[in-house]
Amino acid sequence: MTAPLDTPTAWLGRSETLHERIGPTPVMALNATLDYPPIAVQPGTPLPPLWHWLYFLPLHRQSEIGPDGHARRGGFLPPVPLPRRMWAGSQLEFRAPLRVGDTVERTSTIAEVTEKEGRSGRLVFVKVRHELRREGSAEPAIVEFHDIVYRDAPKLGDAEPKPQPAPAHAAWRREIVPDEVLLFRYSALTFNGHRIHYDRRYVTEVEGYPGLVVHGPLIATLLLDLLRRNAPAAEVSAFRFRAVRPLFDLNPLRLGGRPREDGRTVGLWAQDHAGWLAMDASATLR
Repeated sequence: MTAPLDTPTAWLGRSETLHERIGPTPVMALNATLDYPPIAVQPGTPLPPLWHWLYFLPLHRQSEIGPDGHARRGGFLPPVPLPRRMWAGSQLEFRAPLRVGDTVERTSTIAEVTEKEGRSGRLVFVKVRHELRREGSAEPAIVEFHDIVYRDAPKLGDAEPKPQPAPAHAAWRREIVPDEVLLFRYSALTFNGHRIHYDRRYVTEVEGYPGLVVHGPLIATLLLDLLRRNAPAAEVSAFRFRAVRPLFDLNPLRLGGRPREDGRTVGLWAQDHAGWLAMDASATLR
């Protein structure tokens, strides 16, 4: 029986384990989506950091999908009765590379469930710990904490959070046009049915956003790709990001990055066309 949400601690420690083989086609597809020349992906090719998100996809039956395109509440995650669900951020350690051809085990555990009252109403935060092990290893190759936030829909008169300016100085910059095709391709690659990313009528008339919402994990992937393009020899040992403000397909988004003085950390960020911070991130190098 599903535990009621009024006892959030009942969900702590709940876990599931899945297995998957790292195939080459998702790697070639994301490579094309990020506008790289075609590559031949051979067995043993290491995945760039965050590309493990192309695997262990949410394969819910069509009859299990809710009106927003997500799976109906319940199952592994707590059935939070709030209409909006967002990927708020992640903290990752990359201890060993995953490679094409590997058989990988992912164990996911509910690490925290926290309820808060925010300016716009009730918030529920769920933190999930993922451990990915390759080829039966006892030690995880990747450890990821995934932060999910559930919230009420905004009401008329609700004050918008005060925007934060993005850093003014960047060593690296790139501008991306997050058009409908890019968002659709990333949704397809990650089997993400959430309608805010491709259904303009739904996102504007039901959710109340001005345009299609750019996926948080896509922005994070683009930030590490900025690092990869400007420091191709760098090896990332850890990465963390925090979503600050949504980005939409109505305007270009801007990526920025700057190595920090310690020589091992790179600050990364995404901003909207007006210069407001949308995602704050940092990468630690080996």
